[in-house]
Parts: sequence; structure tokens; C-alpha cells
Amino acid sequence: MLWSLIKIVVFVALVAAATLGASYLLDMQGGVLIAMGGIEINLTPLKAVIAAVVLVLAVWLFLKLFGLLIALLHFINGDETALSRYFDRNRERKGFDALSEGMMALASGEGRKAMSKAAKAERYLDRPELTTLLTAQAAEQVGDRAKAEEAYKKLVTTDRTRFVGVRGLMHQKLLDGDTDTALALAEKAFGLKPGHEEVQDTLLRLQAQKSDWKGARSTLKAKLRHGTLPRDVHRRRDAVLALSEAKGAYLEDAGSESGDAAIEANKMSPDLIPAAVMAAETYVARNQKRQATKVLKKAWETSPHPDLAAAYAQIEPDESPKERLKRFSALVKPVPTHRESRLLMAELNIAAEDFPEARRAIGNLTQESPDARTLTIMAAIERGEGAPDAIVKGWLARAVTAPRGPQWTCENCHNIQANWTPICNNCAAFDTLEWTTAPVEEYQSQVGTSMLPLIVGEIEDNTRTPATVDSPPVEPEEAEILPTDGLDTAPKAESERAEK
Repeated sequence: MLWSLIKIVVFVALVAAATLGASYLLDMQGGVLIAMGGIEINLTPLKAVIAAVVLVLAVWLFLKLFGLLIALLHFINGDETALSRYFDRNRERKGFDALSEGMMALASGEGRKAMSKAAKAERYLDRPELTTLLTAQAAEQVGDRAKAEEAYKKLVTTDRTRFVGVRGLMHQKLLDGDTDTALALAEKAFGLKPGHEEVQDTLLRLQAQKSDWKGARSTLKAKLRHGTLPRDVHRRRDAVLALSEAKGAYLEDAGSESGDAAIEANKMSPDLIPAAVMAAETYVARNQKRQATKVLKKAWETSPHPDLAAAYAQIEPDESPKERLKRFSALVKPVPTHRESRLLMAELNIAAEDFPEARRAIGNLTQESPDARTLTIMAAIERGEGAPDAIVKGWLARAVTAPRGPQWTCENCHNIQANWTPICNNCAAFDTLEWTTAPVEEYQSQVGTSMLPLIVGEIEDNTRTPATVDSPPVEPEEAEILPTDGLDTAPKAESERAEK
């Protein structure tokens, strides 16, 4: 507000000064006489001042026109002038406008419009790294792989854009399934920018697919060094790579350096089940049974697994069932209530023909987690206790349609594998297999259940519905036949089995 007032006051003062000056000039006597070539011109003071102003303006305009003429001559001659700079700025403005519109079109999913704007920007701008990159990304969006590859190859020729070009070509080769070339390009991109996380992950995955375990461990160290991987995750994955590196040679000679690598992998990640198994087998081959026992107990305490139990059994392969049962009690002692511990003890008691103890070991798992293994063990217990075929077949019938229980499942794609591998067989993800229960589909086909009579045979009419292990006995004459088609039959009460 104050500044506006000051400008108004200054303007009024200038107008007043001009008016006062004009009145002075009008009141002045005399004038200016201009004589030239016999021509005389008399000017009053006011006219003389106006003529002087017009003359100054004419000289200024003449100088400007003369300068423009000189610039035009330089422009025609190819020299850089203000005129050429003006046209350059105009072209640059049009080019950046086209580039901006192309980027907006690319973000909006309009790939062809983005390619058109990129071509227009290329005509106006001398910025190939920008226009070529926009062309490559737009071509990828519309599926023009040939044009995208051509654009990325152009980017490779310049130092400033070489990494972008190599990375783009790497993605193209991955889409083509050419993993050999993609691996070479990933190594090149990693050499240009070792700290780029996406390139690190791609290189690590490709090296693991090619079983280049040493190279993969080097890449993993780079991820740790550049801060793109937590230290605990690095130890786990380094153990996976060390285990994979040793696995091939270990199968041929457990006493070689590969066995030492398996032991090292187990020390880096004691909860890695395959590493614990291989380390234990190495110790057994070297007649170091105490070390093998220690390794398996530590792994079982963290992650109980059937493979650990199998390796524990191989420590004393010739022991009797009762001796094995006693030795395995020390293995499951840290986690006796774990599902795997209960199933293991039930199986060992079945092998020792102690079926009541096996029933106590399995407890209520048939209700808590009735998977195929649990129900099959229950069928074996019933068979061992002399239950009728109808009861045994009832448990087996339920086992056919029950969930499979924990399996090696990929966290990324939920693919199920029979054995652990460092790379998922389906999605090629690295270190994503976990021993867990796979997701179950909500819809279950009726074809499998309709085949049950052919699998387990016709079930006798003296079956009853499943009951818990501790349910009260049912008298034979009170047993009710339910229309379950044999899918939900279970063992009868203790009194009925004793009577039969």
C-alpha cells in the first residue's frame, strides 16, 4: 500500500515538473535558428526541445537497425549472434514443452502419444539422453520391443547414459528368457553402479540360477557393504549360498572341504534345516556323533522338522525301537508340546508297539490339526490296537481329503516343493522356501471324495462319527450309523474294542 502511494506521488511530481518546464519554454523569448544550404529554420524554445528529443530517438533507432543488419549478416554467415540465440531459445522452449507432454503421456499410460512427443522433442532439442530414454520407455509400454532395444543401444554409447542403457537391455533379455546375456549385462551394470539395489538383486538371482555360488556370495557382500541388506538377513542368505556351494561336492565326499562348508553354513544360520542336516551327516561320516547330536538338538529346538529327525536316526542306525525311543526323548525334550515332537513320539511308540502311549503322544491333534499325516498315524494306532477295519478305513478316508500339513512352500508364489532348494522352482525367487502349511483353496473337487470307496473299500455299517481321544465309551448297541459315506468315521470307544 505504501509503495503504491509513493509511485503515485512520484508520477504526479514528474507530470507537474514537465508541465512547469513546458510553461517556462512557452514564456521564453527568442528561439533557435538552423541555417543549412540557404534554408533557415526558426524554432521556438519548445519546438527546439522537441526536435532534440526526436533527433535522439532517430539516432537510437538508426543504431538499432544498423546493429540488426550486422547481426543478420553474421547469422547468414553462420556465426552465433543474438538473433541465433533467440531462435535457439524458441526451439528449446518448444522442445522442452514436447518433452514435458511426452512424460505426462507416459505417466498416463499413453505410450504412442509419448513416442510422438519424444520424436518432436528430438527435433527441437539437442538432448538425446532425455528423448531417447523417453522413446525407450514409451516403446516398452506399447510393446514395441525392437524400438525399445534400439533406443537402449543408443544410450549405451554415451558415458552419461551407459548404465541406463545396460539396465534397459538387461530387462529386455530377461523378458526374452535369455538369462545368459542378461547375466552378462547384469554384471556390467553392477560394475557401473555397485550400489544399485535392483541390479544387485537381479544379479544375485541370476547367479543363483546358474549355480554361481561364489559370485552370488560376492554380490551378497556388496549388498551388505552398500547398506541394502540387514546384517542378520545377510548371515542367513550367506549360509544358504555356502550350503548350496558345498552341496554338490558333499554328495560325493562328506569328508572333503564341502563338509566343512556345510558346518560353516550351520554355524552362520543354525535354524537353516538343510544346513543342520548336512552338518550332522558330515560329523557322522567323520565319526563325531556327539557333535552331530548337538547340531540336531539345537536345530530342533528352533525349528522341529522331519528331516532333522531322520538325520538324528542315522546317528545310531542299528539301535532297537525301544533304544531309539529313549534316545529321541532327549531330542524332543526342549519342545515336547510342539506338533512335530508329538507326531514323532507317536511314530516311535508305534514302532515300539506301545500303542496306548502313541495315542497319548498324539493327543488331540486329530481335532486341532487333522492333516493327512496325523490321521494316518491315528489309523496305524487303531490298527495296532486291533480296531475293526471300518475304524481304520474311516481314518484313512479322512486322510485322503485332509490337508497335506506343513510343506516347503514359497512365500512369494506359494508353490509347493518336495525338497528344499535355494531357488523356487516356479518363480525363481531366492531363499523364499519356508516349512509351513500351504494356503488351502476354498473349493474342493468332489471327484476325490467319490473315489474313496475304490481306495479304502466299502466301510462296514458299524462305524460311528469321529470322537476325541478322551470321549466317553459308547455301548455297541447304542452306536449310531450316520450317512457320512465313510469320510468321518473314527475309532470306537475302548469298551467296544475290548468286547470285539
